[in-house]
This record gives sequence, C-alpha cells and structure tokens, in this order.
Amino acid sequence: MSRETFWFFHPFRVRYSEIDGQGVVFNAHYLTYFDTTITEYFRALGFDQYADAQASGIDFHVVKSVIEYKAPVRFDWELDVGARVARIGNSSLTFELAIFLKGSADVLVTGEIVWVYTNQETHRPVPIPASIRALIATRERHLPA
Repeated sequence: MSRETFWFFHPFRVRYSEIDGQGVVFNAHYLTYFDTTITEYFRALGFDQYADAQASGIDFHVVKSVIEYKAPVRFDWELDVGARVARIGNSSLTFELAIFLKGSADVLVTGEIVWVYTNQETHRPVPIPASIRALIATRERHLPA
C-alpha cells in the first residue's frame, strides 16, 4: 500500500497519553485514528453520516477491523492517516487505511475496516443507496458509480 493509493489524509500528532510502557502508540489507539479518519473522509465528501442515520434510521456497523503493524509509532510524531473505500458490496463498505510519518512515503501501519449498512430497528443489513455509492465514486475512480 503506497501513499499514492489515497486521495484523503487526516493529520494526527501522537499524544503522550497514547503511548505505552514501551514508548510506542498503544494498539487500541490505532482504531481511534482509523475511525476518526473515516469520519473526516465522509466530511470531506460532504456526507453527514450522523445526520443521515438520525433521519433514516439506518447506520453503518463495524463488522471487521484488521491492523498490521509495520513499524513502531512514537510520541510526538506527526502522522498522515490515509483512507479510501476499496470496495462497495450490496450492503458493505471496505476501507483501506494506512499511517505514514508526515510527508513520508514509508507506511508504518495498515488497516482494513468493513462496515455494513444496517436498519437500526431490525439490526439487519440493507442495501447501500445509490446516492452514497455515487458520492463515494466521485473520488474513488476505481469503483462503479
């Protein structure tokens, strides 16, 4: 996974409260970095996921999360977290994510998050609407609109 794979990045600076006794980012914080980056990805697309869920009663649920640690991430480092939608299924979105040192091409951490669009009353999957698919496809040229 290379930096050129992503059109969207969100910056972070590693805070002291995020490191462990080994002086590296504690593993659970990477999911927070990924979740925040996905939220900002949708904000950059102009999609208010929270408002949409409130209005429709349908929201995304995380069904899979994978983190691969390539190199340690340390206190006070400035990071760029890249996010992209790699795949859209009938009711699911697969995100690819990567963490880079600010301005660097070297990947430190990679991840995959899978969401399923779900009716909040039944907790059953529902199809992702064409409007969301089209919005994502405006930036993810590899995906059909």
